[in-house]
Amino acid sequence: MVSSGPSFRPPGTPVAASRFRTGGPVAAARLSDLPLDRTPQRTEDHVVMLVSAGQGTHTLDFVTYACRPGTLLWGRPGQVHQFGGQAGFDATVLAFSPGILPSLGEIEGLRELVADPFAPTCWQPAGEDEEAIVAEIAQIGVDQVRYGATRLGAALLAHSMAVLLMRIAALAPPPPLGPAALLVGLLRAELERDVRHRRVEDYAETLRCSVRTLTRAGLAVTGRSAKQLVDERVALEAKRLLATGDEPVADVGRRLGFDEPTNFGRFFARETGQSPGAFRAMLRRSPAPRVPHQRSALPGRLTPRSA
Repeated sequence: MVSSGPSFRPPGTPVAASRFRTGGPVAAARLSDLPLDRTPQRTEDHVVMLVSAGQGTHTLDFVTYACRPGTLLWGRPGQVHQFGGQAGFDATVLAFSPGILPSLGEIEGLRELVADPFAPTCWQPAGEDEEAIVAEIAQIGVDQVRYGATRLGAALLAHSMAVLLMRIAALAPPPPLGPAALLVGLLRAELERDVRHRRVEDYAETLRCSVRTLTRAGLAVTGRSAKQLVDERVALEAKRLLATGDEPVADVGRRLGFDEPTNFGRFFARETGQSPGAFRAMLRRSPAPRVPHQRSALPGRLTPRSA
């Protein structure tokens, strides 16, 4: 095991225990050096992964992405990872706590990618974008090994990660602007703060607006009503809890504010098309078949610090 690499929590462990224990602000490692399996893994850290060799899949919050050399993924805190790499599949993995970039949510264009759990998570950069991102990630890996234990190194790595994430944000479509977008952003922030409140009226009261105004904002910005945005986020949290924990389905429902297990079951089936039990069982089936090995498109890999 690589001491500078990330450590995802095993299923059943409280999410609060999910930390990348790096001894510094940023972890840098090869995916092949990490003791990961294909069971759902949840972390409280940001995880940036750049595929360097082979073909495979990576699943973030239950959406599976086909990966090849140059594929770039960004998992946010709280998201669920499932690793689907085959023999020869490798990637550079960077991980950092959101605390090292306190102003991350203040940068327009980056704020939306951080705050929205349904924002884009996978890119295939090309040309100058790819060259800049590959170089940035390589430099972060080098700096983490050389300077990560110093105060100056911590500041350097924090600024470098901010630059990298801004480069990633530049690949995404421009975010919507205006009062409606601001209101939807505030709603999403409240949902991230406490997802147990399912009544739109409660969020409207907190945001000091009417339900009608909140609904119009949601439709204008996302094409979904405020109620749909709330239900979508509750369903996602239910998936995360079912995938990464072993507590009974009824307890998961109670954690999300459902007093009756039948109400939770109906809600989950309506939102996902499956019962909670069927969804959990599906995630624990055997992994996908192997895919052929492909040579790396990158000039080299990072070498993480030895244990």
